[in-house]
Amino acid sequence: MNLRDTLRSLLVRLYARRVEGHLDHDQVPKHIGVIMDGNRRWAKASGSTTVHGHRAGAEKIEEFLGWCTETDVEVVTLWLLSTDNFDRPQEELVPLLGIIEDVVRTLAADGRWRVHHVGTMDLLPAGMQRILKEAEEATAHIDGILVNVAIGYGGRQEIADAVRSMLLDARDKGVAMEDLAESVDIDMIGRHLYTGAQPDPDLVIRTSGEQRLSGFMLWQTAHSEYYFCEVFWPAFRKVDFLRALRDYAARHRRYGG
Repeated sequence: MNLRDTLRSLLVRLYARRVEGHLDHDQVPKHIGVIMDGNRRWAKASGSTTVHGHRAGAEKIEEFLGWCTETDVEVVTLWLLSTDNFDRPQEELVPLLGIIEDVVRTLAADGRWRVHHVGTMDLLPAGMQRILKEAEEATAHIDGILVNVAIGYGGRQEIADAVRSMLLDARDKGVAMEDLAESVDIDMIGRHLYTGAQPDPDLVIRTSGEQRLSGFMLWQTAHSEYYFCEVFWPAFRKVDFLRALRDYAARHRRYGG
C-alpha cells in the first residue's frame, strides 16, 4: 500500500469513528435486510474470476455481522441465493453453492449468532439441506443476532408458499374453505411466511448501485426504509454501514400516516 492509500485508509477510519460516535443506538434498526449485490462486477473490475468475487463477498459477511452486533441490531436477513440464480451456468452455480455451504457452516461455528433458513428448501441439494438443518439445530440456543440466510429465496415464491401452508393448515384442522375465506387476514398470512413471528425489516441495504428490490421480502418490506449504496458488496466498509444507519435514523417513518 502506497502513502496515498495509507492516508486515505486512515482518514476513512477516523471518519467512521466520528460517525459511530454520533450514532444514537436507540435509533438503530432492529431488523436489517441485505441484498449483497456486486460480487461478479467487483471481480471483473479487479481482474479476477467470478468465483473469487463470490468468495470475497462471503468473507465480508462475518465482518458485517460484527458491525451489527456492535450497534445492537437484533435480526439480519442475508440474501445469499435467489430462485433466479439457479438459471446461472453450472460452472458458476456449483462453486457458488459450495461457497454458500461454507458460509452457513462458518456462521454456525462462530457461536455468536442464531441461524435460520428462509427460502424453498426443496430447491436445494440434499447436502445443503442437511447443513442448514444442522446449523439451525446447533445455534437454536444462542442468544445473539438472529441471522436469516435467504437461500433459494424468492419473494413471490414465499407468498405462494405461505398461502399453500395456510391452506394445508386449515385442511389439517378440518376448517371448511368458506370459513377459511372469511377468516383470512394480513396477520394470518404473515404467520405463514418464512420469517413467521419475526419483526419486519426496518431497513434494507442494497449494494452495487442497483435501486430495486428484485423480489426481496416483498411482503415484509411494505414499510421498510431502503438504502442503496454504490459500492460493490465485497468492498462494503464499516463507514458505508454506519452511513446507512445514520441515514435511517434521520428519516421520519410515517407508516402510511
